Amino acid sequence: MKLVQDWKQNYLFLLLLLPGIFSVGISAVIADETTNTAVLGGDNIQPVTSNTVFFTRGATALEIVKTADRIAVEPGDTVVYRLAIRNTGNSPASNITLTDTLPLGLNFETRSLQVSLTSSNTTTPVTVSNSQDNSTVTINYAGTISAQGTMNVAYAVTVTPDAVRGTGKNLAVAAAGNIRSNTASHLLKIRPGIISDCATLIGRVFVDKNFDGEQQPGEPGIPNAVIYMDDGNRILTDANGMFSLANVIAGNRTGTLDLTSLPGYSLAPNLYNIEKNSQSRLVRLSPRSMGRMNFAVTPASGEGRK
Repeated sequence: MKLVQDWKQNYLFLLLLLPGIFSVGISAVIADETTNTAVLGGDNIQPVTSNTVFFTRGATALEIVKTADRIAVEPGDTVVYRLAIRNTGNSPASNITLTDTLPLGLNFETRSLQVSLTSSNTTTPVTVSNSQDNSTVTINYAGTISAQGTMNVAYAVTVTPDAVRGTGKNLAVAAAGNIRSNTASHLLKIRPGIISDCATLIGRVFVDKNFDGEQQPGEPGIPNAVIYMDDGNRILTDANGMFSLANVIAGNRTGTLDLTSLPGYSLAPNLYNIEKNSQSRLVRLSPRSMGRMNFAVTPASGEGRK
């Protein structure tokens, strides 16, 4: 056997000293693509050339890692996620798409998005585009991650009360063409926080024509009536005389109807419940419960009795 190797010319010939001669040629066509051909010949045999085979050297490979600055959160908190997308292959990776699926109750803050590339210990900010479809955030980078380079992504999310009903688990995957990374995940522990100790307060202000303290058909609600809570909250009724207040601290809560906001009306007497003959209402709210405060008024001229 006679073996000839010439790496400077980037080809290889293998000669077999047999009744026939078989040679193989390998040469580079472009930086990451190689062609392979074979020729078979011998005594009284015309040389036959095989088909050309192409193969890629140093394929792209993506690896993604996701972290966050917190492991436990409550509604109202802000979480900063960081993703590192590394090209572990020997070829550049182009047109990167990052798909990040957020858990229920986490809102993506678009303006917080920051992306940079790290290569040879140098970090450079880059421009990307992003879109959101429900809980899925998609980030597109039209540039290239060099071999062994890293694309760094950071963004913030806000935690809403809906997060308490979610899993807190986040999933992210990167792709460059048909090359996909592993799926990175991060799990947040969602604590109810103050929301678990709160209740909801509802009520209405209405014209009580029969003085029973309950709104009946034909007894209209009063819009723009003002109720003051014991903690200083000011509540305004809607067009139907109704109001609601969420996230009220549990315990004994007092609401007072401001009659100065209702010119021409006075407090309606209650013929069945003497404690309601007052501008104030006292309710006891348990955590995660709902309480009611109704206020009955009557026209000061007495027209409401007709």
